[in-house]
Amino acid sequence: MLQGIRLEQFAVFEDAYQPDNRTNVITNLQFRIDGDNRLIGVFPGFEFTQEEKVFLKIEVSCHFKIRDESWNSFLAEDQLRVPKDFMAHLAMITVGTARGVLFSKTEGSPFSRFILPAINVREMIPKDIVIEL
Repeated sequence: MLQGIRLEQFAVFEDAYQPDNRTNVITNLQFRIDGDNRLIGVFPGFEFTQEEKVFLKIEVSCHFKIRDESWNSFLAEDQLRVPKDFMAHLAMITVGTARGVLFSKTEGSPFSRFILPAINVREMIPKDIVIEL
């Protein structure tokens, strides 16, 4: 169950932006666990760059409360092993959230034309996520 959404970082560096230059998007995906509260945090970050200079940056996090029976099925000794397909599902939700937050933060500005592209998060999560507790 989605427990919370946070805007972790947002910045626009107007001096680094050139309207006619080619734009790249660098994507980062991190996971964090709060074992005491049985929460999984998903943290996708995106940097829009031109000529290796960042002109737009956003990181959003979604925090998911995991049901006891699911959490217990992920436990193995001193590790939490979360299936990659489950993590990909949480990541897809969070990337979509980041897309909406980016639109909201840039609406009415010249940067509103930058939309997060479709991302196959399954490719970013090649195996189960294992975290030492």
